[in-house]
Amino acid sequence: MPKIVFMGTAEFAIPSLEILIQNGYPIPAVITAPDKPAGRGQKIKFSPVKDHAIKSNLTVLQPENLKEESFIGQLKGMNPDIFVVVAFRMLPKAVWEIPLLGTFNLHASLLPQYRGAAPINWAIINGEKETGVTTFFIDDQIDTGKIIESKRIEINSDDNAGSLHDKLMMIGAELVLETVNKISNGQFELKDQDQLIQSGMELKKAPKIFRDDCKISWDEPVEKIHNLVRGLNPYPGSFTQIASPEGRLYDLKVFETFVVEDNQIPNHSFPQLKTDGKTYLQVICRNGIIGISKLQQEGKRRMNTEEFLRGFSISENWKIIG
Repeated sequence: MPKIVFMGTAEFAIPSLEILIQNGYPIPAVITAPDKPAGRGQKIKFSPVKDHAIKSNLTVLQPENLKEESFIGQLKGMNPDIFVVVAFRMLPKAVWEIPLLGTFNLHASLLPQYRGAAPINWAIINGEKETGVTTFFIDDQIDTGKIIESKRIEINSDDNAGSLHDKLMMIGAELVLETVNKISNGQFELKDQDQLIQSGMELKKAPKIFRDDCKISWDEPVEKIHNLVRGLNPYPGSFTQIASPEGRLYDLKVFETFVVEDNQIPNHSFPQLKTDGKTYLQVICRNGIIGISKLQQEGKRRMNTEEFLRGFSISENWKIIG
């Protein structure tokens, strides 16, 4: 069986590592991010992959610099056949060219669509009905290498970034195993991503998400607002601001919404809050009404709307910003 060096950091990578362990592939080392202080106490925290690797009695390497000669020497000394990369970081050529049979990455989209750091979030934000996972051989650019295999999955109307992450995490592990098996047997056909880009096709990107991407614009169509909230739930979360009649501003994170089936949209300025102060909180928008079902006031825990309204006095005299 080929020797595999596994590279990953986030939780998304754990099932892929585990499925290789369960299928008996020799793994001389797991490469993951250096330990970092986290939380209020700034205690040192292991990456999810390091934690799993230690429990599986695997050797863990945590290089600060992937181009370091001593690290590259360690990798070469293992005589690896394949590097498997899942939820890690960009590799220098001096690293990915080491294995005899190549280095492949698992990406959470149907390449060439959604190249970048946040494909799961952007697929939902953009209202896609399907997505998937792709394995490809790494090259000099980000997410552009030749495709080995892919699997498709539907995005359900009730999916958010968290639920879709978990589904793709599991089918991604299956695809990693399938890809390793095919590379081992030499039974695979590569697809050039450029050949999959048809004339007139819009290539959608998946860049890292920043705070400005998370702000709700209530001037958008209600479906687009709803998809933004879904695509940022549970992390990093979309947000808005509300203002009291006296002008005091409050930051709110919005985690769950729904489109209100109501054709009777009041004919007045928008956005405007609609609430009874007890059981519901809605926003009248340009082309419909959005209901908010889960939210979080700054400094408080996440809660459903009824819980929130029990502890926060609000009326239709308040304004919602955006």
